[in-house]
Amino acid sequence: MASIPQDLKYSEDHEWVLVDGGVATIGITHHAQDQLGDVVYLGDFPDTGSSIEQGDPVGVVESVKATSDIYAPISGSIVEINADLIESPELVNSDPYGEGWIVRMKIQDTEELNDLLSHEAYEELLD
Repeated sequence: MASIPQDLKYSEDHEWVLVDGGVATIGITHHAQDQLGDVVYLGDFPDTGSSIEQGDPVGVVESVKATSDIYAPISGSIVEINADLIESPELVNSDPYGEGWIVRMKIQDTEELNDLLSHEAYEELLD
């Protein structure tokens, strides 16, 4: 099993969240990309500035095996979409916790972060 970064929070839907001040960077976990296989497309992103509720889709990931929605682990407004993924969707496979991030959101309610899993709890979810 790949190492699960300790400084991130996780959703049960296999998204990760990195909080930096009032902004959250969101991506899918190594486990999620591993289950999907080779990612060939990411898209259907909301417009920058769009308000998103926790649990709403923030994009679609398509792989050689499946197509899946990416869900917002917290509520907020979209401040940035990783444009590199349009040309290089494979970054989600090669660097899911780095260059493969998907969206950045301005956090609406920091209390929602308490609903997310620690790296230990996420590891238990995978066992």
